[in-house]
Amino acid sequence: MDRNDTNALAVSLFSEILMTDQLARNRMTKALPKGMELSHFSVLNHLAHPGAERSPAQLAKAFHVTRGAMTNTLSKLEMAGYVHIRPDWDDARRKMVAISPAGREARDRALSGISPIISELVHEIGDARVRAILPVLRELRGKLEQE
Repeated sequence: MDRNDTNALAVSLFSEILMTDQLARNRMTKALPKGMELSHFSVLNHLAHPGAERSPAQLAKAFHVTRGAMTNTLSKLEMAGYVHIRPDWDDARRKMVAISPAGREARDRALSGISPIISELVHEIGDARVRAILPVLRELRGKLEQE
């Protein structure tokens, strides 16, 4: 494959990824409970795992956003009663974030809204084809995270 073909392939790949991302975000946002944003769901989902208490800086790094953007999201989640933010007992300059019972319930409601959409898409595409593309997408994400 020559350089022009490789460039065209790369542009096609990223065009598809970006359009797929936009369409998926739009569809999932419509299925979320009223007032919940996709960023809120993502943070709640991340914190829903046992022992998943994190600092705002750790969350910002995990989601590849600025600390300011994560602070904004966490403030909205705290005002809604979905997270508890406490001082770090080992370093009073830091804070730690944990999901609240109300946050877990909101995350579960959101998940029940988006799960049928995602499951239907996987069913239509086929389990085997989705399993086949996951390693490629993970490798691509890993390469992008290195930069």
